[in-house]
Amino acid sequence: MNNRNIGAKPLRTPGNLLSGRSIFIFAVALALSPLASAQQSSEPASSGTAEAAEPRKDYYRAEFVILERKTDPDDINERMASRIPEPPDPELTEMLRAVDVNGTVETTLDLVPRSELHLNSAANRLENSGRYRVLMAAGWYQSFPPDFEGEPLQVAIGDWLEDAGHRDVEGRITIDRQRYLHVDVHLNHWQPMPRSEEMSDVRGDTPEEDQRAEASEDSDDAVEGDVSETADQPEQAITGVNWPKAELLTWIRETRRMRSEEVHFLDSPTIGVLVFFKKIEE
Repeated sequence: MNNRNIGAKPLRTPGNLLSGRSIFIFAVALALSPLASAQQSSEPASSGTAEAAEPRKDYYRAEFVILERKTDPDDINERMASRIPEPPDPELTEMLRAVDVNGTVETTLDLVPRSELHLNSAANRLENSGRYRVLMAAGWYQSFPPDFEGEPLQVAIGDWLEDAGHRDVEGRITIDRQRYLHVDVHLNHWQPMPRSEEMSDVRGDTPEEDQRAEASEDSDDAVEGDVSETADQPEQAITGVNWPKAELLTWIRETRRMRSEEVHFLDSPTIGVLVFFKKIEE
């Protein structure tokens, strides 16, 4: 178990937002309004008599819906291209939903059918409006006892970006519990890198050691010129060779305290996350 402290202060997406974000939130609120008066009372499906016979404490159905607002990227007032998030953590082993280049879906959770989700009707309503695309609707049953420190769950969904080699929405979601449940959403929304703005001279098309070897063969004057040009580049633009190969459109960086059986909405101008926890009494 990792000894990791997690705060509950929300981290807001920087930048000026268009009124479209308000429309985004309003549309989601309308989609959720029927849920406020009709809470589902579904219980977890039995997976065996031995397991069903054992009482489980602090047992919940966790639900997440990730959706994308269909909009022209040029209409987004945020300018995130200069921001370069940290590369994906190769040590992540837990997956909520990760789709590879071939469309194969991977998860390490025992997900329930989408039809059983409390958020399913809201997801369908938003999708049927034609203005939103549901990228993921997933739920599972799990115990979240006090002082629970969850492993980050990898998310990789949406369209495949060929040049970047990953999905256009990727990141991680972490669930913890102190006195209350907390959800930390850390998602990036990427778009293809504009050809005219690719920084091939900074990130390079060859490994870093090859670039150094080529530079060592040049004259001292040429080396000094190369160093000077590199030093003038923004520090965040040279975080690593070949990263990233896509342009950041928007992101979500937020930690939210959860209340059981309340729908929570975390958003950026282009993507949003609906979260719902159902306490299961046994």
